Amino acid sequence: MESKAPIQLDERIHLIDGFDLGVPNRTGTYVINEQELTLVETGPSPSVKHVKSGLEKLGFRLDQVKYIIVTHIHLDHAGGAGVLIKECPYASVVVHPRGERHLIDPKKLAAGARAVYGDSFSDLFDPIMPITKDRLVVKADGDTLKIGADCILEFLDTPGHAKHHFSIYDPVSNGIFTGDTVGIKYHQLVEQGVPFYLPSTSPNQFNPAAMQKAIDRIRTLNVDRIYYGHFGVSDSPEAALDQVEGWLDLFVATGEQVYASGQSYYELAEQLLSRIKVNLRSRGIADDHEVYSLINLDMQVSALGIFDYFQKQRQ
Repeated sequence: MESKAPIQLDERIHLIDGFDLGVPNRTGTYVINEQELTLVETGPSPSVKHVKSGLEKLGFRLDQVKYIIVTHIHLDHAGGAGVLIKECPYASVVVHPRGERHLIDPKKLAAGARAVYGDSFSDLFDPIMPITKDRLVVKADGDTLKIGADCILEFLDTPGHAKHHFSIYDPVSNGIFTGDTVGIKYHQLVEQGVPFYLPSTSPNQFNPAAMQKAIDRIRTLNVDRIYYGHFGVSDSPEAALDQVEGWLDLFVATGEQVYASGQSYYELAEQLLSRIKVNLRSRGIADDHEVYSLINLDMQVSALGIFDYFQKQRQ
């Protein structure tokens, strides 16, 4: 897959497509051009070559990178951090307090992803390289990071998708980098004029109450932009949060019903997919649209996370 030119979002922020899962517009790396050159997310290790190509196209060298921020340590967001930092001699990786030990020793993290992705794991995520403690910077709720004369990033603890998840507020754009905590933006539908967002409820730390709290918290910030890990930016954050909130309620209610009836998570995934198709059909999107290659996979993973949540509730 040939690397694309980075997408310019404004005069200081670009988005590099990492071709996660081998497809465009799935997972990206944000480049913040400030005094301290900063990246948000790396994607998985196979995406690192695209990140390097994107930086080169923007005129940056790897030795100029100062910070690599990962919103959380799931491999599709941070799996490439160990590979990338080896080529960025002056960079530090910024991580949530609960994620630090897993970047130092990623064996448990890899085992969890292998259980979800099975035989596809190696193609999607290898190699996963550890990061030494001296290359890590931990940021907890309310902590800040100065990357420019007029830019002090602020970190917000935003669990729900994962306990090791923070979001990063950028005061210059009045925007926030949210990883997965307030959902996924399906960039494949942008050309059809259909803004579409779904919650990401993957295992094994999904918690609907915490996710709702994160949505509420971000709503109170009155940001002008949400920068999604998957994929791209929304300039209508209120409408995007409303969508995710509505789907979150439906996901949990349907999941509770299916789980209580003794059916499998496959049945939950099918029911959620059916609801999504009804919604998108009403907005002019055909059932054979390319977006379903991603939505099908996301519903399988999200259904697993919802079942995992209800199993823990029963225990």
